[in-house]
Amino acid sequence: MKKITNIISILVFLILASSSAIAEEKVLKIGNNNSKIVIKVFSSLTCPHCANFHLNNFENLKNDFIDKNILRFEHHSFPLDLAALNAELIVRCAESTEKKFQLLSEIYKKQKQWAVGSDINIINESIKKIGLENGLNEKKMESCFKDENKQDQILNERIEAQKKYKIQSTPTVLINEKKFNGKSNYTELKKAIEKLL
Repeated sequence: MKKITNIISILVFLILASSSAIAEEKVLKIGNNNSKIVIKVFSSLTCPHCANFHLNNFENLKNDFIDKNILRFEHHSFPLDLAALNAELIVRCAESTEKKFQLLSEIYKKQKQWAVGSDINIINESIKKIGLENGLNEKKMESCFKDENKQDQILNERIEAQKKYKIQSTPTVLINEKKFNGKSNYTELKKAIEKLL
């Protein structure tokens, strides 16, 4: 009996470990996997502070560090509501990493247009409009909205982040696993990165 209990314990551990690895594997990331510096941003697409952080920093990071293989940037979805979850589904609907990040930036830029009101159907239509403007077709987006596996992946990311990093608010920014507490302007972020070079 003890042997069976041990086997079950091992199986449960392996399942939990693999689901954690799967959630981590599906994270949206750009940059060299062997980069010395990794920035993880835990954010909700309906969060105005998250939009500010992304719009003030991502392109600069890309030009100064990501494209030079110095830094890997990871967008960790931490949806605070259904609208944020649905927007994340559309971001993941794009084919390539470049397109996903392009769509992510557009969704943040237009956040004040789509992330308003309480009618999820109107919000979804607004999100789809941004998708259409960025090369996605309606049929594919409808399929992405209904993709339960993708929904589970995103929600698992959030659960894993909550467990591992004790996320209290969005955005939460980690640089090499340490919380960045500076202002969200690029000057502060760049200083923090350059200290690690």
